[in-house]
Amino acid sequence: MHGDRPLRLATRGSAQARTQSQAVADALMAANPGRTVELVFVETLGDRTQHADVPLHTIGGQGVFVKEVQAAVLRGDADMAVHSAKDLPSTTADGLSLAAFCKRRDARDVLIGSTLDGLRQGASVATGSVRRRAQLTVVRPDLQFRELRGNIHTRLGKVPDGGAIVMAAAALEVLGISPEVSDYLPPATFVPSPGQGCVAIECRSNDADMIEVIGAIDDDSTRQAVEIERAFLAELGSGCSLPVGAHADARTLTAFLGSADGHGHLTESIELTDDRDLALVRSAELARSMHKRLQ
Repeated sequence: MHGDRPLRLATRGSAQARTQSQAVADALMAANPGRTVELVFVETLGDRTQHADVPLHTIGGQGVFVKEVQAAVLRGDADMAVHSAKDLPSTTADGLSLAAFCKRRDARDVLIGSTLDGLRQGASVATGSVRRRAQLTVVRPDLQFRELRGNIHTRLGKVPDGGAIVMAAAALEVLGISPEVSDYLPPATFVPSPGQGCVAIECRSNDADMIEVIGAIDDDSTRQAVEIERAFLAELGSGCSLPVGAHADARTLTAFLGSADGHGHLTESIELTDDRDLALVRSAELARSMHKRLQ
């Protein structure tokens, strides 16, 4: 039991993480009158290398922004942790439970600096995502790519001359930043990362009180969609470094998978039913099928 002390919420210290974590804290206090929440800031490996221009996939890829935050919860230094769901590995860490998925924001990617059609031949696009590079290459094989790291404001200052940067619309929405977004990329073609636009909350799996407290702000439709997307990623394996996108809505799962050599890709959609267990099975089956055909 946690008594009358404030509940401790672990989070990264970036402006985006602070802002979305404070929103979660406010929602938790509103849904659980009498409980208070304080933020506990944790530096991750991803944060320590933000300005090194080192590609994320070379320093750990998925999980590089969450492992230290999860460790703080497991050690008992915090009661819960807030993550951007797209940063989470496909398999939940031992001893932790995903107690809530907050209502999803805009899941799309955006271009800043130019529209896709407006980019000149051979223009430079800055992004640290292998998925975004692969998807842009499908429709614009002439483009050149630069690495893009740093916090949101730093990245906004790195638009190449005559080019563009790619970012998640949700990241801008969280901070209330409204630069001139040049192009919203359609998720049917530029399939977002699994969980993109969603904030997830973890706690210790044996902490029944905390699971109940956090569960009060779980958004059921978001949970269903993100769990289906994560099932696609999980089927590919926790060490998967391939370009992967998966986006589910009420009736459809759209997935993207690129090959390791960059020369092959597939984008496919399947219809979903209201049966959640069946939807998870079909998502995993789609991942197996796409992966096999790319090999």
